[in-house]
Amino acid sequence: MNRPLSIALLSYSTKPRGGVVHTLCLAEALAAAGQQVSVWTLGRGGDTGFFRPVDPAVRQEIVALPEVEGEEVGARILRSIATLRAAFDPGRYDIVHAQDCISANAVERCIRTVHHIDHFTTPELAACHERAIVTPYAHICVSAAVARELREGWGISATVIPNGVEAARFAATAGHDPAAVSARDRWRARLGRYVLAVGGIEPRKGSLDLLDAYALLHREDPGLRLVIAGGETLFDYRDYRAEWESRAIRLGLDPVVLGPVAHGDLPAIVAAASVFAFPSIKEGFGLAALEALAAGIPVVARDLPVLREVFGATVRYGTDPSGLATAMRQAVAHPDPVRQEAGRSLAGAHTWHAAAREHLALYLSAVHAAATPGGSAKTRSGQAGSGADMGR
Repeated sequence: MNRPLSIALLSYSTKPRGGVVHTLCLAEALAAAGQQVSVWTLGRGGDTGFFRPVDPAVRQEIVALPEVEGEEVGARILRSIATLRAAFDPGRYDIVHAQDCISANAVERCIRTVHHIDHFTTPELAACHERAIVTPYAHICVSAAVARELREGWGISATVIPNGVEAARFAATAGHDPAAVSARDRWRARLGRYVLAVGGIEPRKGSLDLLDAYALLHREDPGLRLVIAGGETLFDYRDYRAEWESRAIRLGLDPVVLGPVAHGDLPAIVAAASVFAFPSIKEGFGLAALEALAAGIPVVARDLPVLREVFGATVRYGTDPSGLATAMRQAVAHPDPVRQEAGRSLAGAHTWHAAAREHLALYLSAVHAAATPGGSAKTRSGQAGSGADMGR
């Protein structure tokens, strides 16, 4: 195919969640490679744009989803799917690529990136999750560990294409430029020395374990604070958040919860931290932790196979609150320049340009399969165009 592909990338939010960050960065890299790219998403609560500026080469289609007072999570999921489905016209695109279960349910045929495998108890969410895995005709995973889960659980072969990282943006804020130094100093003046976690307070992020680990650390180093940044999500974690806040009071802790942070402020908050905590119990890649490595900040992560795959020896690991506390204590007390330099190199090796190139190869394979006699039927069954032979 000589002409550019017309590509629709579908997401469920305008907020700075990992999958949304992935969608925007991939869209911009594909557009830079000469493709015609549109990003479709839901604008919740009056949102008319994404959390950050988007390259004008990428067309933005934001579908309004007004808030409904008192709406249950299941009903919100179904309304989200129906709203996006009603607005989206797949006939305009060569490739439709969904980044989450909501957007994958809103279309009949798509490629799907499975960032991680979830386990829901809400019936509507469980059905949404299952359909978004079994119905796409091709699958991408951002790590081999998640691809293995997909293969073992559903017999589906996925192409593995790791995330890119905006390494230069985070490295620059950790540098010696006066503006970068001033940005870090402002956060340190406000927060002092701190452990940073990004992603909000929710079960998947291991927030309760992080609180318990910090309590152990705080006994020996009361001047080290715990700071939580980010935290916009579609799901309702109010009960979990209430439990987290109650436990903080019982433990005599006063963590700082910043909530959503402006896109331009995030690198400096990361670069000013003493250690970056990543205690997630479920991840697909670990983009936020890789951004911290790009800034030269020591990272302590949950000892999960997927994080071992992505980070290797560039981070310290813990399996429980005690282990996480020990690893954070070591990271703060004994900085390891060799480990940190290896982390910077690892982050720099993950580029969105490379990710876009691998996505484009998969897209072209899918388009070719659909245009080949008999190929369209194969593609519908999810066997052709899967790009499984291109996996890492």
